Amino acid sequence: MSEINITPFVDVMLVLLIIFMVAAPLLTVGVPIKLPKTAATALPTEKEQPLTITLAPGGKVLLQTTEIAEADLIPKLQAIAAERKDRKVYLRADGSIPYARVAQVMGALNAGGFRDIGLVTDPNGPKLNGSSG
Repeated sequence: MSEINITPFVDVMLVLLIIFMVAAPLLTVGVPIKLPKTAATALPTEKEQPLTITLAPGGKVLLQTTEIAEADLIPKLQAIAAERKDRKVYLRADGSIPYARVAQVMGALNAGGFRDIGLVTDPNGPKLNGSSG
């Protein structure tokens, strides 16, 4: 038989496509931090992949999942802002990080051209009236 049978090749490619479609959303942000809990609801999703800045315990600043020096943060943000249409950025900060540090990073985000900052928290936290969830 001199013909090539492509049916097994197509089957393998469809299985790989399904695997990547399932695994891709799980690879968005993978830095383990302990987010503060609040009663806030989730924001609607966007079309572009969200830009995420993470303040990890120990003072590390991460752009998506890559550690970045503080001196390089504003120039990198300005370069990213020039390429993106969406000016939304999500700030993930460990609950043990002091508020002053979070405010400094928010100022850097503003200086980098991102003025729409969403603070990421865990849902079902305590409400102001003392009840939880």
